[in-house]
Amino acid sequence: MTRNSPNNEAGPAAEDTYHKIRRQILDGKLDEGRWLRETELARELEVSRTPVRESLRRLAAEGLVLYQPNRGMQVQSWSIEDLAEIYELRTLLEPFGCRLAAQTGTADIDRLDELANEMDQVAAKSRPDVARLTDLNNRFHAMVLEASGNARLQSLVTSVVQVPLVSRTYSLYSSQDLKRSLAHHHEIVQALHHQDSYWAEAVMRSHIRAAWSALRDKTLSENSN
Repeated sequence: MTRNSPNNEAGPAAEDTYHKIRRQILDGKLDEGRWLRETELARELEVSRTPVRESLRRLAAEGLVLYQPNRGMQVQSWSIEDLAEIYELRTLLEPFGCRLAAQTGTADIDRLDELANEMDQVAAKSRPDVARLTDLNNRFHAMVLEASGNARLQSLVTSVVQVPLVSRTYSLYSSQDLKRSLAHHHEIVQALHHQDSYWAEAVMRSHIRAAWSALRDKTLSENSN
């Protein structure tokens, strides 16, 4: 049986292909708007087109890849107007969720603290792993929302916050932006620990607005060049 036979690719090989393409998108190696050709990706990853095709379908379902009828797949991209709408919604939803989490007192403080510390460790490296930061950040925010006890709110935020958008934000952060973001995570943990709903809501709002400010400025700068 050859390496690229369908039976061999149906298992670990197909999963590996998916993770490799996903990481290239999150790391920015596959730029926003880039067309993703099955043949080209298959050659680069040394697999057949079958696992690549399945991987692109999964990535499209996640919002990382956009399917264009009669044209193919391309890496998802956003206009400045798209970004503004998303962050306006985040500003309304996530601080509210953080306030509820402080009120319920059910947040796993120890685990949130661990995630915040893990992000510090990743960020301290000479070349931070953006995909890893994105994953840890998403888990942190998801745990806060889960502690809100409001399932509908969790669903709304999930539909608004896109993984590649979070990754893009981290990839554009200056060292000062990143330092501020990491500090916010620790302050959120403290606010939840003290079950101070006003504090928790205020920090989360500052966190979201600071992220939007950094993303907006860098995006406008890129578009003007």
